[in-house]
Amino acid sequence: MLKNIPDILSPELLKVLAEMGHGDEIVIGDCNFPAASMNACCVRCNGHRATDVVDAILELFPLDTFVDAPVTLMEVQPGKLEGDPPIWKEFEALLDKHQPGTKMDKIDRFDFYERAKKAYATVATSEKALYACIILKKGVLI
Repeated sequence: MLKNIPDILSPELLKVLAEMGHGDEIVIGDCNFPAASMNACCVRCNGHRATDVVDAILELFPLDTFVDAPVTLMEVQPGKLEGDPPIWKEFEALLDKHQPGTKMDKIDRFDFYERAKKAYATVATSEKALYACIILKKGVLI
């Protein structure tokens, strides 16, 4: 047993986070994201919201400060939703909590998929909110 590790982080996910180096990316996907077919390293977090997983990861995970936007969201497809998805505000609040001033970028759905294929790992959650897919780029410990 370890102290001060969020319960939501399984031993498998902790191992992945520890193995990652500066510039490596991890994708946290919602329940609709094809996490297992995108990447050979897929960690399941069934029963958990994407925001809870991101919150727990950011307790331990420094975001990259050498890039303009170390966080990337999947852009909303035209005509599918009015305005920004509400979950994006939740992600923004988590970034403000853990690493204030962090910028988020948005990329097209298919560009997001291509990036997920190159990521260090994907995390499959049970998140039902639309457009709750996020990429985090690991930074360095200061």
